[in-house]
Amino acid sequence: MILSIIGIALVAFIGFGLYKASGLKSIQIETKVTIKASKQEVFDMVKYLNNFPKWSPFLVQDPTQKYEVKGTDGTVGVQYHWDGNKGKDLGYQEIVKIDELKFIGKKCDIQKPFVAQPTFDYYFTENANGVEVKEIFKLESGLIDSFFLWLFGAKAEMEKTNQQGLELLNKALTSK
Repeated sequence: MILSIIGIALVAFIGFGLYKASGLKSIQIETKVTIKASKQEVFDMVKYLNNFPKWSPFLVQDPTQKYEVKGTDGTVGVQYHWDGNKGKDLGYQEIVKIDELKFIGKKCDIQKPFVAQPTFDYYFTENANGVEVKEIFKLESGLIDSFFLWLFGAKAEMEKTNQQGLELLNKALTSK
């Protein structure tokens, strides 16, 4: 009888988890920050990957992370490679499109701790308060990966990390 109840509870948990996970197969997170700096300064801080350590939330989370920029910085094709958390985090991001002073598109190739290929799109617009940077993060994953994203609350953590990155970008540009 107890085994039956445990079995039913387990099946219900997995069923509910798979239902919730189906909503995480396609994740899009939009974050924004307004920065009091020139549009050129803000754009260049994102465009030149040698600047990324100044506003990387991942480097704050793991200050021992090793990184290297490969290619011609500030151009399409440049890559920012990282190796952190004692070899447990590995991957790179690459600039795939630049529309000067308006847009930067990046794709990531994460190899550890999981395999994923998210994208980050940055839009830059001036307003009365400064320069608004809008970051749109997208991640597509299979049902099993989505189940683990749901199980560990990864979307909320991604939202927090992405917002932290934009806040660090603001700080890097305004606390000179």
